[in-house]
This record gives sequence, structure tokens and C-alpha cells, in this order.
Amino acid sequence: MPAAALKPKPLPTQSTAKRPVLLELPCAPVEKRALPAGRPREWYVTHNRRLKAMRLAIALLDSGVYLPGQARNAKIRTTAELIGVHPPSDTTCHMVRAFMRYNR
Repeated sequence: MPAAALKPKPLPTQSTAKRPVLLELPCAPVEKRALPAGRPREWYVTHNRRLKAMRLAIALLDSGVYLPGQARNAKIRTTAELIGVHPPSDTTCHMVRAFMRYNR
């Protein structure tokens, strides 16, 4: 018997499933903590943008979007609405694609 026949078949992803795969939403939101005080405003803006981009990148990967080219701005914004995040700016959408590209 070939070795390939012994391997279990992987679960379907968005690209291989007959129907869309539903995202598993977290059970409870993570407890928010205050950010450290005394930094320039630009640091806080960048920090929050990175967090948002990471959340969106993870949600896109969970939904079967694995390549940055598949993650158009409209898809990213639809995913943001689905997971309950404010619509991202063009800069944040670019950052989402960068995370998907460099974390491979």
C-alpha cells in the first residue's frame, strides 16, 4: 500500500471546500491592558495598526486566503466586518499583505 494512502485527508480550506468555510470566532475577547505611558503618539498609532493588521492576517489565513495577492482591500475589509473590527485604511490593508508575505 502506498504511503500516501495511509495519510489522513486534510480538512477542506476555503479554496478547496464546496461551500465557504466559516471562521471560528474567539470564545471571549482578550482582556485589554493599558499601553505604557510616555511614548510619542506615532508609536501608539503604529502599535495599534500592527495589532489590527495581525488580527486581520490571522482571520484571512483561517478563512483560506494564504497568498497576499488573494487579499485585496475589499476582502480585507469584508473580513474586518466579519470579525468585528473597524474597516482598515489602505495603509493597514498594505500591512496585512506584508504580514502574509513575510511570515511565510
